[in-house]
Amino acid sequence: MRVAILTSSFSGLASFCIPRLVEEPEIEISMVIYNEGRILNPCKERRHKMKKILNLGLLGAINGLRMRHWFKEGVQSLLKIERLDVVASRFGIRLEKTPAINCQRTVNLFLEANAKLGLSLGNTYIDERIFSIPQYGMINIHHEALPQFQGAQSIIWQIYQGSLETGYTIHKINRDIDGGDILYQEKLPIELKPTFRETVTYNSSRLYEVSVKGLVNVVKRYPEFLVNVKPQVAGQAFTTPTFWQYLRMVRQYRKLYQESNR
Repeated sequence: MRVAILTSSFSGLASFCIPRLVEEPEIEISMVIYNEGRILNPCKERRHKMKKILNLGLLGAINGLRMRHWFKEGVQSLLKIERLDVVASRFGIRLEKTPAINCQRTVNLFLEANAKLGLSLGNTYIDERIFSIPQYGMINIHHEALPQFQGAQSIIWQIYQGSLETGYTIHKINRDIDGGDILYQEKLPIELKPTFRETVTYNSSRLYEVSVKGLVNVVKRYPEFLVNVKPQVAGQAFTTPTFWQYLRMVRQYRKLYQESNR
């Protein structure tokens, strides 16, 4: 299977997955495309940020920025994830940059990559004119169960609801965020650590390790998985928690942690 990878992280899921993908003789990575994340419409971006701050409240927005490090730098450090350019160079994979996900250069690069399948590994919304280019479209790894936790950051909303089960979903990309047909899904228990932050970072790292195995399996046998896709029913979308939601998460975590140590 000839694939093209699109990522918005220079030391994230794509860097972690590439070494496992290249080990498989059935998989060929034609190109890795890194989104630099430039703001093409500053006014629209400012309106979006202001709306989010109003919805979350100032404390929620500040706390969201703090928690973002748990999922990024924390996981990068724990798994010792290398830079994307280092990984691509080691395996002789062509690495290109695009200023924004849905710009014309991304379209041109995907056409040039001539891949049968596109892999989205750590991105925001992808436009149809991008995901429709590969013969089989594009697929995404979502680190939570779908459709119950669309748009969710891993672990935190499960704990918010008092659950000790997380998971990941590999799904087709369509016009809806995290709304495409499900190709493969796996669930695993949340392992509680002495702090909420450690719990989130540790289990997020486990999801990286487990989901890359699932991704390799799906890509290698994609036509088989495609035959058995499961359309999603109505789900629930989550986003950054407000400060009060965060406090409830912490309380739930402490309760679960105490119960697990009895």
